[in-house]
Amino acid sequence: MASWMSYITGRRDTKASARDAIVTLRQQLGMLEKKEEYLQKKIDDEVRKAKANAVSNKSLATQALRRKKAAENQLDQLAGQRLQLEMQVNTIESANLNAETMLAMKKGSDALKAIHGNINLNKVDETMEAINAQREIANEISEAISNPVGAGIDIDEDELKQELADLESEELNDRLMGADRAPIHSPAGPSRVVPETREEIDEEEAQLKELQAALAM
Repeated sequence: MASWMSYITGRRDTKASARDAIVTLRQQLGMLEKKEEYLQKKIDDEVRKAKANAVSNKSLATQALRRKKAAENQLDQLAGQRLQLEMQVNTIESANLNAETMLAMKKGSDALKAIHGNINLNKVDETMEAINAQREIANEISEAISNPVGAGIDIDEDELKQELADLESEELNDRLMGADRAPIHSPAGPSRVVPETREEIDEEEAQLKELQAALAM
């Protein structure tokens, strides 16, 4: 814990130091830019003087060109210095970004260690096995509930057909017997036996045959 706190404290000091260095470097860059502007203006002035005296006073023109040359040399030196300062700023900013990235990665690593510290691989395997077992049980229960009652009973189709044929035959016999026992209604009056004519017999036989044919369909 102490080492971690010292690391954090040291990191804060380093971050502050980097910020201060960048501020100082940028201030110096600002001063160099102002100096460059001054020298560039001086160079332009000396060029105008040289042009103005190039014909009438060559001595003054030559002195102006010498001053211009000296200012150009200073301007080149300042440009080199400014480049070095800009490179330093970029280097510090990049290093600071790398340090922040490493700090974030270390925090992430510590968080993972804390999370995984209480996890045992054997317990993970046992938990997953228990979950899979319970899932299989749930699937079996769902399947049992969704299947209709008696869906798993084996049924002999031939036996069903024979039973259906017996029922049809029994029903046909019952209807035929009922037709034979049907009473003959006679008009009111003294009871007498009316003999059936041939046409009535043929009609009854025809009706019986139609009934048999309907039951056989």
